[in-house]
Amino acid sequence: MGCEILYRRMNSVTGNGPVVLDVVADTAADGGPIVTLFLAPGADIKTLKLPKGAKQLAAFTIGEAPVIRLALPEAGPFEFAGHHLTPDLAEPALMAGRNVLAATRNGETAQVVADWLHWHVTRAGADAAVILDRAPPGGDDGFDKTLAKLLKNADFDARLIILRAPLPLGKPDLPPEAHPFNAPAAPGKDRMDLPDPDPQTSPLGVLSIYEILRARFLNGARAVANLDCFDLLTETGGRSVFDRAVNSETGLIQLQGHPCYPWRIRPNDTPTFGDHICTQFDAGRPRNRWCLAPDKTGPAAVWRLVRLGNAVPDPSEPPARFRRFMALRHAGDAVSRIVPKTALIEDEALLTLARQEFDHNPVRVPKVKATELDKGRGRRAIVTCMKNEGPFILEWIAYHKAIGFDDFLVYTNDCTDGTDTMLDLLQQKGIVQHRDNPFRKVNMKPQHAALAAAGDEPVIKDAKWIAVTDVDEFINIKIGDGTLDALFDARPQANMFAMTWRLFGNGDVHDFHDGPIVEQFTRCAPEMARKPHQAWGFKTLFKNLGLFKKLGVHRPKGLNAQLVDQVNWVNGSGQPLPQDMYRNAWRSTTSTFGYDLVQLNHYAVRSAESFLVKRDRGRVNHVDRDQGMAYWFRMNNNAVEERSILSRTPMLKAEMDRLLADPDIAAAHAACVANHRAKIDALRSTENYAKFFEELTGERLENLSRMHSHFGANVFLAGPSCIPPEIAERDPDEKFFFTVERQETAH
Repeated sequence: MGCEILYRRMNSVTGNGPVVLDVVADTAADGGPIVTLFLAPGADIKTLKLPKGAKQLAAFTIGEAPVIRLALPEAGPFEFAGHHLTPDLAEPALMAGRNVLAATRNGETAQVVADWLHWHVTRAGADAAVILDRAPPGGDDGFDKTLAKLLKNADFDARLIILRAPLPLGKPDLPPEAHPFNAPAAPGKDRMDLPDPDPQTSPLGVLSIYEILRARFLNGARAVANLDCFDLLTETGGRSVFDRAVNSETGLIQLQGHPCYPWRIRPNDTPTFGDHICTQFDAGRPRNRWCLAPDKTGPAAVWRLVRLGNAVPDPSEPPARFRRFMALRHAGDAVSRIVPKTALIEDEALLTLARQEFDHNPVRVPKVKATELDKGRGRRAIVTCMKNEGPFILEWIAYHKAIGFDDFLVYTNDCTDGTDTMLDLLQQKGIVQHRDNPFRKVNMKPQHAALAAAGDEPVIKDAKWIAVTDVDEFINIKIGDGTLDALFDARPQANMFAMTWRLFGNGDVHDFHDGPIVEQFTRCAPEMARKPHQAWGFKTLFKNLGLFKKLGVHRPKGLNAQLVDQVNWVNGSGQPLPQDMYRNAWRSTTSTFGYDLVQLNHYAVRSAESFLVKRDRGRVNHVDRDQGMAYWFRMNNNAVEERSILSRTPMLKAEMDRLLADPDIAAAHAACVANHRAKIDALRSTENYAKFFEELTGERLENLSRMHSHFGANVFLAGPSCIPPEIAERDPDEKFFFTVERQETAH
């Protein structure tokens, strides 16, 4: 019993000519020498002259790395492209008839490699492995000694070949592979401080390495499985994947890898296979690898990283599953650096593996319980932010009270039009709760600061249903009597509703008028409105169950993934949303938008005059961005008529009348309207805003507001200035399409 370890070195050559990664010789059937040249990526096969008397048998590239197979007139050294080359002899006998693992090592410890080999020999049917060790020459001297010690008295028979590469084989523009930037699910990649590129340890860039392993050692193997040293084949019952490949029709079985993670590594501990007990509930597609039988796939098959060229997996054989133990590749980083912890759920099979197979006591995922809510109606609350929205406050509150909301928590900042006075009055009369926005104290964007504070307010903590919306957004329930009760009755099991925006334009209304917004503006984007990007943004009405940790602008944030099975999130048509939207989604897609039960009427521009004031006051979240012509163009949609919300105007007006019956409230509202009118007049008296207003109300922009469906996404990034006159003057009912090259986003 024991494991034999052999060491080999790639026959790399540098110099004046193209970089030669390896040169390997074997013998043809007629006894003549056959040489395979492996060149570094970027070498141009067409410009390379063959050695004198050589016959080219094959030439192809794998990931831009050329591979050339030659028949030479005689054995021994030869000249090629300025190099004097002496081929290494292939050693297929070392792996002949064996079930072999083909892997790369990029920093994994000797203990990990030993555990990896032990698992596959004792559990998965392997009896050999070839590992490309990417450690720099002399840079990891302790690895060999430690591995030899670990495998000296192994309780299994196996042969291990470690092939060393004297040259860097990684992608030249990426940091070390162990860095979180190279973890597929790592959060916040756009905010990471990256180390310098390091091709010695970056993700593999020379993808011809599997053909090198094949040429040197593996042509005579019984079967070969391509896995890395942090991957384990976990389907170990029944036939091994090696037997499946040998007995399959095509000789090729697809392997599908599913990442797994620890919940936490104990202080001062090194990650092990047994720590990994979690999977990502919304993980994307699996990582593909392969297992093949060389005799069946044949010499024409090209061995690549994730698939074979000139070969197809046996369609009658399902893919074999392997697990990818991510903290072994990304050792040293907190788990939250390589995967959002809000995505992790405990996997019973992995927990059993850790305990029974690796005799390990991993850190478990904390248990979280959903909040128990009273069975009664409960309170319904809205959180919102405002700045200089005085004339529009009463209608918005009246409408949402009429459809069934009880509580309004409003944060304001820097108001000059009477908004604060109005809200303070409404608070005194028990209609709203008004707070100063703490964004400057906490150094956050206004809306984010408000939502962070709102989570601690009793009115929100005690609410049964919560929505975060703006004063220009009206929840339009299209079923029954248009109330929240009707919506909840339509989907009683749902605990979250994604309410997709319908972008309502100004309907060519130029002047501000103190009247219901929902009556004045009835033109909007069509239901099928994939562009601009904002067209299908959504806000979320959700039950306050503790499924998420905090409020968010578009949806609650910080999913307690342990409760993911209790999330029942539906779109505006009552259809379930896919789990991959649970953590970060903020907009609907062609497969998830819906308006049958509820939509969010978004009156982002209102009248052209009111938009002048909106532009002057600035944006609630993107305080550094102007709301200029490009914003108006994107958000002013007048393509179709949409009047469904008007069935609620009687209840809206009844509630509005009740509020205005209070003389104090009526006076405060009148003051806000007057201030708004005065601000409009002041702005229009300036040359800048007068010209801006003239453009907003001109024929060109009014026509463009009905043409959004004709434009590509880049047009909305660039703004209306990119649209030539001959396009802007076309009939919106014509069939045509116009777009431009991608450019910086205009505001």
